[in-house]
Amino acid sequence: MSDTVVGGLVDQATLVEQVDRGVAPDWVAEHWRTFSAGLTGERNDTPFPCFFGAESVRDGVPLYTAVPSTSDPDALFDLGRTILTYLDTYRDHSERASLVTFFRPPERSLTEAEYHDRLWHILQFLHVHDPAPWPEDIPTDTDDPYWEFCFGGEPMFPTCRAPFYDARKSRYCPIGLEITLQPRSLFEDLDVTADTEAGQHAREVIQDRLEDYDGVCPHADIGDWGVDGDREWPQYMLSSEESEAPDECPMTVTREHPKSKWLVDASTPEPAD
Repeated sequence: MSDTVVGGLVDQATLVEQVDRGVAPDWVAEHWRTFSAGLTGERNDTPFPCFFGAESVRDGVPLYTAVPSTSDPDALFDLGRTILTYLDTYRDHSERASLVTFFRPPERSLTEAEYHDRLWHILQFLHVHDPAPWPEDIPTDTDDPYWEFCFGGEPMFPTCRAPFYDARKSRYCPIGLEITLQPRSLFEDLDVTADTEAGQHAREVIQDRLEDYDGVCPHADIGDWGVDGDREWPQYMLSSEESEAPDECPMTVTREHPKSKWLVDASTPEPAD
């Protein structure tokens, strides 16, 4: 853990304390207020669809970081180090602790296509500088139903909220980009993977709540990992306008590591230019 949420890793109690004291930047405070209100409140008389996420925020379980840029290399190197620290320590906090990442809002309004570009730039950057090999049991082909994003040797599911979701309020954030990272092992610890009875029941409940909460049918791209015909990557940032979203996964994945040594030792500062 660290003393500051920007460029560091804090628990929810520390984040709230920094927001309440005015120590956190205004954009971080606004992210927190809209995030917590969205996950713990109701819309159309329906609670937030993912009851695991809602319950975790009510219980103060997630860990948090804030990133001052979606493109600056130093900010993204800090994010990489934070994720590595999170992966090493989150179980000491809670086996249910996801990593919620708030990004500083852009200086101008972005289109949906630009948000897709920024997400995949961040994930590609992390992959290129990943200090750990790509897991042997995860394919590198993004069109494989068993593909998913990996970092630090851990398969994980990034879920995005962004300002362009006018209809799908379950994915709406008025401030800017938010990415919640959930390791695959977290779902396994909860016994809610697609191949379990509990997992199938959880998905049915979430789907029903989604339709009521959003007021529209659940997105066609929502599916399960490893299921023939379903793909992970479009679910990270669901499209609002199909023409704005990529037709193919923009990320290039290879097994050769390390591609970069800047995060091989997370405690070592990056080399000067």
